[in-house]
Amino acid sequence: MVESSSFSAATFAVVGGRPARTPGAPVSPGIEVTSTYVQPGDFAPGLPIYGRYGNETWAAFEAVVGGLEGAPDGAVAFASGMAAGAALFSLVPRGGRLVMGATSYNTMLALAHERAATGDLELVEVDVADPDAVAAALPGATWLHLESPTNPLIEVADIPVLCALAREAGVRVSVDNTFATPLLQNPLAEGADVVMHSATKYLAGHSDVVLGVLVTADPDLRAAIEHQRAVLGAITGPFETWLALRGIRTLPVRLERAQATAGVLAERLASHPAVKRVRYPGLPDDPGHAVAARTMRGFGAMLAIELADREAADALTRAVQLWTPATSLGGVESLLERRRRIPSEPTTVPESLVRLSVGLEDLEDLWADLDQALTGVAG
Repeated sequence: MVESSSFSAATFAVVGGRPARTPGAPVSPGIEVTSTYVQPGDFAPGLPIYGRYGNETWAAFEAVVGGLEGAPDGAVAFASGMAAGAALFSLVPRGGRLVMGATSYNTMLALAHERAATGDLELVEVDVADPDAVAAALPGATWLHLESPTNPLIEVADIPVLCALAREAGVRVSVDNTFATPLLQNPLAEGADVVMHSATKYLAGHSDVVLGVLVTADPDLRAAIEHQRAVLGAITGPFETWLALRGIRTLPVRLERAQATAGVLAERLASHPAVKRVRYPGLPDDPGHAVAARTMRGFGAMLAIELADREAADALTRAVQLWTPATSLGGVESLLERRRRIPSEPTTVPESLVRLSVGLEDLEDLWADLDQALTGVAG
């Protein structure tokens, strides 16, 4: 397969994971559909033996994601983002102290709280946008889990600084890179030990796959992650893995278009009378702007707005006609959602907050729909 170091990330997203260029070979990898493999005689290490341990379709997908994150041999695909998250938290030794963002994705927080309640780990929640608060929580910790930008408050963590602080304290670091994608930041290069993605979102990019992935450059951590996938059976099927790989081929152009649109929408929303606050690091007055400008290669396509109250936010989701009121994100279609409608959402998320995932529709069509809906809410 093509080496990721040979090309830019935008090029590698297209050419990585392809079959060898032999005459008559397919340009695109096929879908390997089998539960078991021929292996006569004694066990032969290195050869496939059973579908729970490996699959050529997985291998192609993992090669691309690993290459984009700077660890070509370090990606491990899972059945969902939360399956990847569960495998990640299994790396925290029993009784270890896990430090993580207080406004992380709600299901990851719920999982951490469940493990803390059973005594599997000690949980400390911090503001990941405050390096001093994180530093104060690191002494005695085992693992630091970051998410940046955070979901759904779009807060930005200073990943290089926090990784350096964690190294000094002897603490492992994982980073959920779902919102930024490997195109905007590469936490492994900044000192993180593991990168997590809900590949359901930007990597697959078409709202038709549920998939997760962990990436590490540490062979021991990779072995532990692969073991968790094998013994718990949280494997992805070949069809959805192939779809995710096909989605990655267009990630650079999808993200470029969506990010450009998001920047314009954020500026317009900031001056709309119905909007009390816009959360988007591309805005110069956003609390995360300076850190994002220094540590990221773009500001992404996720933003959030706060309206007058819960009723106004709910009314907005009913009034839009082009935007789709639905959960999830990172697809070609633009989605919005009042996050506190979900019972497990942390109370730190305002009732009036609406998260927006900007897709690939025409900018002016998206704005016209938001404007008419917001005007109706305000009027």
